[in-house]
Order: sequence, then C-alpha cells, then structure tokens
Amino acid sequence: MKKIGVLALQGGVREHVRMVEKCSAKAIEVRTRNDLDSADALVLPGGESTTILKLLKRICLDRDIIRRAGEGMPVYGTCAGAIILAKHVGGNTKTGLKGLGLIDVCVERNFFGRQADSFEEKVQIQGLGGFRAVFIRAPVIRKTGNNVDVLSRLRGDIIMARQGLVLVSTFHPELTNDARVHRFFSSFLK
Repeated sequence: MKKIGVLALQGGVREHVRMVEKCSAKAIEVRTRNDLDSADALVLPGGESTTILKLLKRICLDRDIIRRAGEGMPVYGTCAGAIILAKHVGGNTKTGLKGLGLIDVCVERNFFGRQADSFEEKVQIQGLGGFRAVFIRAPVIRKTGNNVDVLSRLRGDIIMARQGLVLVSTFHPELTNDARVHRFFSSFLK
C-alpha cells in the first residue's frame, strides 16, 4: 500500500488525510524526520506559509524534505504548501519569505485577497477536466521556469503547475469531496 505523508505542523492536515485515504493509500502525519522517511510521497497543506516555514526550519525538516525530493519522492503543495515549495516568493513578504525551491515558479502570496474574499469557482485542469476549486487567501503563480507544466489557470492566472514529481495548486482540493487531484498526485508513485 502506498504511504503518503501529510505535513502535520499547521494547516489543513485532517482534510488531506481524508483525501489520501480516499485514494486507497495509507496517510502518515509527518512531524519528524522518521515520519518523513517512512512516507513514499508528501503533501504540504494550506495554512500560514510563514509559520510553517519557520517550524520546518526550527526542526530542520526543511532540509529533509529537500533531500527526499532530490531522491525522487513526489511532493504536492496546496495554497501555503505551494508557497513553501516555490523557488521564488513575491508579494506581501515583509519577512523575506524564502521557499524550499523545489519547483521553478514565482508565487505571489494573497493574490486573490484576504480571508473574507474566499470563493469557489469551476476551473479546468489538464487531464482531469472541470473541477470546483476553493480559494482561501490564495496565492497565484506569476512565472514558471522552462521545465514547468501549467495544468490550470483562472482568468488567465496560473493556479496549478507541475515540474517532474513536484505538484502545486493555489487552491484547496482537499476542501471538496472530489479526490481526482489527490489521485493524480498519487499516480506519481510507481
């Protein structure tokens, strides 16, 4: 059985665990290096990107995630998780936020507004078709590197992308009952 870890430091952990289990995989809540090393793939949930990055650095799990991704472990980040995985972070970053650099994208934080501006909208995802996407204080992908595949846009703005075994979405598929995005991610595991 596939073992997919969900980073469990802060954010929408339970919702991702539920989606992983809908994909007939074993969900592992990742809080330590040992947890990470027992997972075949990793999901970084939405939440507060600055807080999650500070916690990752404090317990040195940031380096372990980079190491495991370098060894071929698939990684998926939603919303704040997309910010954490990004090579470049822009917009509203007084703290000098720096992502892990696992996907060659520039992400702008809070592009779609504050919490009160949250919304749902049907989007088209390459290979998956129509999908009801939930946006909460969502970032946007401003630029992508040459090896990045754009999988979805909203009004022309990039909201989902993939580079090799790294997938990011600026929306929250875990807040729906539709497990297709998580199934797509779990297909990265051979």
